[in-house]
Amino acid sequence: MAWIEPAIVAYGVWALLIVLYFESFGAPLPGESALIAASLLATRGDLAIGHVFLAAWLGAVLGDSTGYLIGRFGGRPLLNRFGYVVKLTPERLSRLETMVKTKGFFMVLTARFIVVLRQLNGLIAGSAGMPWHHFVVANALGAMLWAGLWSFGPYFFTDAFKRLL
Repeated sequence: MAWIEPAIVAYGVWALLIVLYFESFGAPLPGESALIAASLLATRGDLAIGHVFLAAWLGAVLGDSTGYLIGRFGGRPLLNRFGYVVKLTPERLSRLETMVKTKGFFMVLTARFIVVLRQLNGLIAGSAGMPWHHFVVANALGAMLWAGLWSFGPYFFTDAFKRLL
């Protein structure tokens, strides 16, 4: 993970957007760490915090939407074939699909805060047939809350933590 800060310094919020985009539809990348690093760089004045938030939100929304489309058109066969990579057994997949049908909006809204669900959320929602308009609204709101927490939290509270330490 030592490459995160130099990549963000070199390429700015575009690097953050790309990392979060790919992480949001299943790639094993350190998205949250990259977002925190970008927020800390913003405290030094290297990046604008508004740009960090926007890149995080956009990368998260686009990545999850791509995952949704992959799940919608690749569906369960794709997850059955490659789910073992992230310990997604057929039994777990069935339980998640049932949850999407009963609590899909809330699941998509909050999944971004849970490590493995953040990566699989769009794939599962798409493969379970969650309506697109429900998914997009929940995805955009969840990404806004998540990006806001990890963009503005470190940015505004870094000095408070420094004083405590």
